Amino acid sequence: MPAETAPLRRKPVQQRSAQRVEKMLAATAALIDEVGYDGLTTTLIAERAGVAVGSLYQFFPDKRAVVQELTLRNLDRFVRTVSSRFEQLELAHWWDAVDAVFDTYLTMHREVPAFSRLHFGDVVDLRLLDPSKDNNAVIAEKLTGLIAEEFQLDPADLALPLTVAVEAADAVLHLAFRRDPHGDPAMLAEAKDLVRGYLSKRITGEERVKSTVVGQTIRAN
Repeated sequence: MPAETAPLRRKPVQQRSAQRVEKMLAATAALIDEVGYDGLTTTLIAERAGVAVGSLYQFFPDKRAVVQELTLRNLDRFVRTVSSRFEQLELAHWWDAVDAVFDTYLTMHREVPAFSRLHFGDVVDLRLLDPSKDNNAVIAEKLTGLIAEEFQLDPADLALPLTVAVEAADAVLHLAFRRDPHGDPAMLAEAKDLVRGYLSKRITGEERVKSTVVGQTIRAN
């Protein structure tokens, strides 16, 4: 992010400073799970992290910036995990990649502190990840790059379909977790079917299948 929009006022250089920032972020995540974003304050963050409020303000101008940094780190974790799953799994078809993306998201929702409340930041700001575009647009761009590279597809052919797919999946996933804190299984299955069905009509021509030979793709009717 540009320096003027980055959440950190300054990056910690010394190990002690870096540890304090990590404590602030961990405290923020725990507090969001307890009191939500609206109940969060810089004073509460500092108290939970065991640092002075002034120390927090050395790195963050306000609570929004702390949450923004936390959300950006979650985005990075999401992208790195999806990329790692692509490398580890036998992905015979692009919809196997869709499953990997869903599974990563669901795991983070259930295991990463505060992720179930924040997701990728919409509860705070629809443009928390990047001031120039919606949060879902940022996610769609990241996934476009990953899937295009994995299956040697043209990113231009994927950009619009994946933007629509991310928006649709986001809505149904929110409904699934409103019905069940762990995710309503029937709704989660519907979300996957919805995305697969839509993309199968938009990633057109012949089916794109990844060859077992590394780096080679074949087309099958």
